[in-house]
Amino acid sequence: MSAVIAKLFSAGLLLAGLLAGCASHPTASLRSVGISQPGTQTRQAFTAQPAPGLPVGYLLYLPKNYASDPTAQFPLILFLHGSGERGTNLQKVAVHGPPKLAAAGRDFPCIVVSPQCPDGKVWNDVPLFDLIDHLKKTLRVDPARIHVTGLSMGGYATWSLISQRPDLFASAAPVCGGGETLRFIVASPAQREGIKTLPVRVYHGAKDNVVALGESERMIEQFKRAGGKDIQLTVYPEAGHDSWSATYSNPDFFSWMLQQHR
Repeated sequence: MSAVIAKLFSAGLLLAGLLAGCASHPTASLRSVGISQPGTQTRQAFTAQPAPGLPVGYLLYLPKNYASDPTAQFPLILFLHGSGERGTNLQKVAVHGPPKLAAAGRDFPCIVVSPQCPDGKVWNDVPLFDLIDHLKKTLRVDPARIHVTGLSMGGYATWSLISQRPDLFASAAPVCGGGETLRFIVASPAQREGIKTLPVRVYHGAKDNVVALGESERMIEQFKRAGGKDIQLTVYPEAGHDSWSATYSNPDFFSWMLQQHR
């Protein structure tokens, strides 16, 4: 079963990447459905054009001191959930990871954005890059401190995003993910330059029977072959698929991430 799931995720992300690479990058049409208040997590929505269906929702957290200095720029963490949190109910997005911590009252010294993937879909690079572009235009995002992390299906998406635009991110942390190694094998010279200087931390459970540890290991191998130098794998010996609880509950994880910059 784990091999089947891995192939489905890889195929979906490969298709999304091919579409993103072949199509012109669309301009996003966005709208807010909630007023963001510093120190809180609010519901927002956007529609990337052209895109079928309803706007895609996301949770947005602004740090408490966001309003105190109107000239300050802040790091941005993009969090990508797993397949179980897909749909239109944004409460599901906050069951794991940074949005769960923010909902519980955790103070982050950064902007945290947690979009929701529609039912029956896998993450697509294009609307995610559109969302980042929108946030850079409408919030005080430090373009040198944009970070990405995700779990399971979101881990696959994290690998996908950094293979396309490694220069965009200050750090990346895929958790129990995998992906299409061809992305790194055929990387352009510009992408390889970005890969060389991108710090990546990878997390996986040794007993994961949904996405095998080997999925992370082969992605790391290809990342290194593409020129990546700053990459480390943390394996939880007794963990199954849930390697995210130990990862995101470790304060050192966010300390490391927020110290990175382009």
